[in-house]
Amino acid sequence: MILTNTAKSGGKLVADSHLVPATMVSAFVGKQIKAYVSSTPNATAIIKFLGTVISTYPPSPKAAAFSSRGPNHVTPEILKPDVIAPGVNILAGWTGASSPTDLEIDPRRVQFNIISGTSMACPHVTGLAALLRNAYPSWTPAAIKSALMTTTYYLDNSGKNITDLATGKKSSPFVIGSGHVDPNKALDPGLVYDIDVQDYISFLCSIGYNARNIAIFLKEPATVHCWETKLSTPGNLNYPSFSVLFKSGKNEVKYTRLVKNVGSSVNATYEVTVNAPPNVEVNVSPRKLVFSTANQTLSYEITFTSISDAFQSILGSSSFGSIEWSDGSHRVRSPIAVRWVEGTQRHFISSI
Repeated sequence: MILTNTAKSGGKLVADSHLVPATMVSAFVGKQIKAYVSSTPNATAIIKFLGTVISTYPPSPKAAAFSSRGPNHVTPEILKPDVIAPGVNILAGWTGASSPTDLEIDPRRVQFNIISGTSMACPHVTGLAALLRNAYPSWTPAAIKSALMTTTYYLDNSGKNITDLATGKKSSPFVIGSGHVDPNKALDPGLVYDIDVQDYISFLCSIGYNARNIAIFLKEPATVHCWETKLSTPGNLNYPSFSVLFKSGKNEVKYTRLVKNVGSSVNATYEVTVNAPPNVEVNVSPRKLVFSTANQTLSYEITFTSISDAFQSILGSSSFGSIEWSDGSHRVRSPIAVRWVEGTQRHFISSI
């Protein structure tokens, strides 16, 4: 049996188990096969097994068409997704309580199966987080996330931007977030963007949670005064990426970030490189961070200015860029996603 992929699923082929001998081809190849079958009454075909081929063609990795993607419609000031990880055709352990096809009529039982989905990417990242936790027991979950996000790569093995298989075009931060996780680099990120419990409380206050709502998240009882602690904007959460909304009548957005030096060098100087999104001016102050003590934390302010004179012409569009802090041996990169939207008020979860 030959299965033809749908055009919507892109060119990526997902290995599925079947009850009968079967193979899957892309929508493009499927059309060619159908045309061939229709052209002759004696159509024949063979399958050649080429084994493992190591090459830069086709390029790898690619973002799967089914991969979760942004923008973040719940809290648009926080860029999502965070990262991408291996999640297509993964050889994984399989339960003996079910067949490889998940069909009741399938009597087969196997110890391993080939699985695809975010449920496969997630355990890859979970394992990396566990390795980082073992290497740095004192790190917070936010520091671990930061290390994973700021050390990713966004170019494939041919040196081009990672392709989005849903469109066939290069991926944006709304598709791959910061990029593809890189375990070795994550072990030595240089700088981390840390977030503590109070930071999260201030963030929840800024998106409309009240003290009663927030108490659900707290392990220990605490008194929360949102009017004193809430962030001026949800985008001021100390996140390792930037999501910027320009609304009608507002052409400037400012965020503040804190970075902690976790590199091996106590005396480290980081300088910033800005890759500004089209139609946006990006200013970072200061442009140099000089660390002199272990685990020292320094802050910087980043200002985004829309420089387009025709707001209506770019309304609804998106633009992407990045900033990168480097001391010569570490490269701490944060993606930037900018959108021009209608100037509507946020729908708060509750009144405070």
